[in-house]
Amino acid sequence: MKLRRIFVFLVCISFIFYVSYKILEPEISGQSLQDQGQLELGLLSLKHHLQSKDLVYVQNSSQRIKKEDVIQELIQKYRLDLSYSLNQSPWRIASNWVTPREIIPESAPELGGILKALITRKIISADIGHKGTQLKMTLVLEGGQKVVFKPRRFDRTHVIEGNPYSGEDRHNGEIAAFHLSRILELRRTPIAVGRMIDLTEEIKQVARIRLLETFFTRDENTCFYGKCLYCHGPETGVCAKGSVLEGTLVLWLPEHYTLKLHKHPWARTYKEGKAAKWETDEDYCYKVTQMDLFREGSRLMDIIDTAVFDFLIGNADRHHYETFEKYNDSIIIMLDNGKSFGNPHMDEISILAPLYQCCSIRQKTWLRLLVLQDGILSEVLEQTLTLDPINNMDPILTTLHLQALDRRLKIVLDYVQQCFHKYGSNKVLIQNR
Repeated sequence: MKLRRIFVFLVCISFIFYVSYKILEPEISGQSLQDQGQLELGLLSLKHHLQSKDLVYVQNSSQRIKKEDVIQELIQKYRLDLSYSLNQSPWRIASNWVTPREIIPESAPELGGILKALITRKIISADIGHKGTQLKMTLVLEGGQKVVFKPRRFDRTHVIEGNPYSGEDRHNGEIAAFHLSRILELRRTPIAVGRMIDLTEEIKQVARIRLLETFFTRDENTCFYGKCLYCHGPETGVCAKGSVLEGTLVLWLPEHYTLKLHKHPWARTYKEGKAAKWETDEDYCYKVTQMDLFREGSRLMDIIDTAVFDFLIGNADRHHYETFEKYNDSIIIMLDNGKSFGNPHMDEISILAPLYQCCSIRQKTWLRLLVLQDGILSEVLEQTLTLDPINNMDPILTTLHLQALDRRLKIVLDYVQQCFHKYGSNKVLIQNR
């Protein structure tokens, strides 16, 4: 078994090298040996833990690569075990994981046990949601862990029409976005899992008065409308089936980390007929890079990573972003992904503006995307989502949304390829930011 895992791992690494070369081959052929060397060094950086004899084996074994082996290896890595036994509080483990540069570590088998705790722990208090425009509840689970509950509003097949940021939050989008961030190795999204909640037995018994007074009954179903910017009474409320409501729990980040809100440089105006500067200024990215915040460090590359992530999930609503206060090298925390997976038929290209205007992307992000092309991304994500309890009743993502992921990934790769042709891979791929 160990030898087989080693072989499959080598196959995955070889697959990265092979597809990278094939995609870059036309562009590389016209560049200097120095350009080629930089690209190869980037590829070799993924293999730093292999011995030199293994590198030779990998580079000469591309003919034995099987797409199915890559898929199975990735599924094995990202599919979680909800029965995983924890030797301490799940909330303490999750809190200790968070650093200024990631929310969960690369290797996190305990994550399965944490999700199980989110699904099963008793709710000890319930209150209105914390700020924001969307309906939600703030819950506290046994052990003192605060979570956000986002209720189900739509059937999975419902398509959100209109502009790319229309509609209420899709609770299933939070779950899919969390696991997608793991697969992309962009571990900057809060932990999320689906849960069925009995509003009568689990919420009303422990709810604060200000939440309780928003409950009502419609057609013998228990409903509530909460308090938020767009919560205007029963007409904006949501109803359970009987008293049981499907939703998503999102784990609250540790309170010793204070979040700092920033205006996104590529934010929309949200005003009909009024374009933002980035939509009309061809030199916009250059002007952004002259700002102290984006001239050096990781912030611009984090913006571009987030743009790729948002484009894949169809989230055109990231008008602000949050970082950990007091940490100059903080990640951009990819919060509030509920405006995702609304319309599988539309690819909102403008979400990618930071990528195609700056023509830069982290090399490790690019290599990751290469591995996930050709249908691998959708298949791995689909299998990873099967662990979630609400997936058993209704798949978290429809086939159309999974197909949209693969289609959008190809679009991202095409844009990067265009940048290669324009500037050369050594200018586009960023290694140390």
